[in-house]
Amino acid sequence: MPTPEPALVAAELRTAMGKLTRRVKHEDRIPQGQVAVLGALDRDGAMTTSDLAADQRVRPQSMARAVGLLLEQGLVVRRAHPTDGRKSLVELSGAGRAALEGERGRRAGWLAQAIEAELTGEERETLARSAALMERLAAR
Repeated sequence: MPTPEPALVAAELRTAMGKLTRRVKHEDRIPQGQVAVLGALDRDGAMTTSDLAADQRVRPQSMARAVGLLLEQGLVVRRAHPTDGRKSLVELSGAGRAALEGERGRRAGWLAQAIEAELTGEERETLARSAALMERLAAR
């Protein structure tokens, strides 16, 4: 079997990953934009609303609305900025961390069930090796 062209593999992989990502997100109970904000706070720690907007590539006004909704739900809290009294930091609350872990658990649970139902043992081994390769590509 000839080695596939990298451009063809890249296009097929991008398409398949997009479809899989969209399908996994169907398991979410929290809107995707809010999950993304919770994930950023979990990954990077407390941030200003402006920093969150830049991180998520949205307008500051849009982020302010999203943060407001998360505050109302008790998923994030505000605290004073340690060096700039004009700013405040937004960080995950305990409830926000639990909600994010729940979302991640639902996604992983659905994916594990799909792998078990759809793939043979040999295919699971191939997928496990492929995950390591994708990690390597992502680190480049």
